[in-house]
Amino acid sequence: MPTDDVARFLDALSPAHREEVRRQPRQQQEKLAAAWETELREDTDLDTLSELSPAAAESEAARRVVEGKDS
Repeated sequence: MPTDDVARFLDALSPAHREEVRRQPRQQQEKLAAAWETELREDTDLDTLSELSPAAAESEAARRVVEGKDS
């Protein structure tokens, strides 16, 4: 299991989004990973999903961050 925040974030992304993010500079990847961590912590809708499937909640939060959507 990846321990680096960027690696964890990339792991949570769909393959298409993962490649999109990998093409970005490391600094941008770190910003997106930090936004993902914030989304996981602060979005109450993800709390229920996280209880049912932590991986699904991480994936949904990653998608939201990459697509720039709040929901």
